[in-house]
Amino acid sequence: MASGGVTSDDVPILQTENLTSNVKSIYYSRTFLSIIGGVVAGIWGFTGLTGFVFYFLIMMVASIGLLAKSKFSVQTYFDNWSRILIEGVFGGLMSFVLFWSYPLMI
Repeated sequence: MASGGVTSDDVPILQTENLTSNVKSIYYSRTFLSIIGGVVAGIWGFTGLTGFVFYFLIMMVASIGLLAKSKFSVQTYFDNWSRILIEGVFGGLMSFVLFWSYPLMI
């Protein structure tokens, strides 16, 4: 992840290009995990609420992984905590459902 930098007054300054790159990384990783998670949930036969719980569990693990990747210093790489915790979760849900239901159709 690209660091944004800090001024001498301890006021965080985020460069737009770096922030955009970091947010794109979050979207790509969540979309990839949504697709893989959907395929795994479909193969394992998760149906109904169990499948959605599995999805949100995957997204929780992804958020923890992103926090660890940023060394728990979110303000250095993002403008707020919601970027890591909830950014792209519901966008990935559509990909998850698509790939979750596909193995059930076969």
